[in-house]
Formats: sequence, C-alpha cells, structure tokens
Amino acid sequence: MINFFIGLLAILSTVGIYMLAKKINEKVPSPFTLPILIATIIIILLLLLFHIPYDTYMIGGEWLNQLLGPAVVALAYPLYVQRNIIKQIAMPIFIGVLIGAFVGISTGVLFAKWAGFGELIIYSLSPKSVTTPVAMDIADTLGGAPPLAVIFVMIAGIGGSVLSSVIFKWSRITNYMGRGVGIGSASHAIGTAKAMENSQLEGSISTVAMVLSAIFVSILTPVLVSFWI
Repeated sequence: MINFFIGLLAILSTVGIYMLAKKINEKVPSPFTLPILIATIIIILLLLLFHIPYDTYMIGGEWLNQLLGPAVVALAYPLYVQRNIIKQIAMPIFIGVLIGAFVGISTGVLFAKWAGFGELIIYSLSPKSVTTPVAMDIADTLGGAPPLAVIFVMIAGIGGSVLSSVIFKWSRITNYMGRGVGIGSASHAIGTAKAMENSQLEGSISTVAMVLSAIFVSILTPVLVSFWI
C-alpha cells in the first residue's frame, strides 16, 4: 500500500512538473526551454535536494515508463496518413538513415577513444542514437553497461531536441525530408516528438528514420566498434 501511494505521488509530481515546464516554454519559447529538458532538470534537482533515492522515484516512474511502448506505437498513425509521400521518397530516406547510423556510431566511438575513455564507456556510448531498449541490448552484447547506455541515449535525445532547430538554421536545412531523417536518426523518439511539433510529415519521416536507425545500428555497431577499436 505504501508503494502505491509513493508511486501515485511520483506520477502526479512528474505530470505536474511537466505541465509547469510546458507553461514556461509557452512564456519563453526557446530550444533551451523545451518541456522535456526543463522537467528533467527540475526532477533531478528535487531528487537531489530532498535526498530521494532514484529507486524510490521509479516506483511510480516505472508506471510512466510502461507507457512509452503505446506512445511509440501511436506514432504509426501519422505515418499511415503520410504513407503515399513516404513511399515516393523511400530510397533517399533509406540511404540517409544508413549514412546517419554510420556517422553516429563512428563519431561517438572515435570521440570517446580520442578522449581516452575505456572500452566500457565506448561500448555503452556507441548505440546512443537509438531508442532505449535497443541501445541497452546492443551495449550489453558488446560488453558495455546498459544503465550507462540509457544515460547516453537520454543525452542524445534531449540534446537533439534542444539543438536541432539551431543546427538546422545554422546549416540552412529547410527540407522536411532532411530534417526528419536527421533528427530521427540522431535523437530517436524524443527527437521524433520534436519533429512532430514542426509538421506531421516531418514527424512521420522521423518515425521511419528512428525505426530504420535501430535496425542499422544493431547491425553496424559490432562491426564498426571492432574496426575502430
């Protein structure tokens, strides 16, 4: 019974903090005030301030985590709506995601190697651009630490959501296909949610890119990691 109330409090607090973060973003629209970024920072600060163990928070957080599956499946609806357009540009999307997967893995591994990190970090960092369950499995297979992989996945997702508009503006990428493939390949579901805010078509392409990226990264990561290391 105690766990039930702790879980309920964690859920209500998380939802309330997210709603507050949305209000902040509406008042001060900026890539750096995205609700997911602000909410994550607030939750972390509260846990540290009140010395609340992560495991205690996850009594309720795990319930929210179970909703990630249905949330990702829900992305199939706009994908279905835009299916005719996506069929016409299937090959460019396929090639773009393949290149994105190669670049994402290689740059992560090479940067970590250049920075002098050990193999544990490198193995955990290499699948950073795919969704959490896939990244955890890849990291575990390589000999990395799945919990570390989760952290790197969160950084890639939130970082992509925060910086994507700045990067697109700086690099003058205005085409919906380029933007969708880029953010879907680099920032998985979190980035896809951001792309969906820009337009349904961009979000649909990002969804396809996210799925293809998970497949490509699963195949390429063991090969590229062994090659670069």
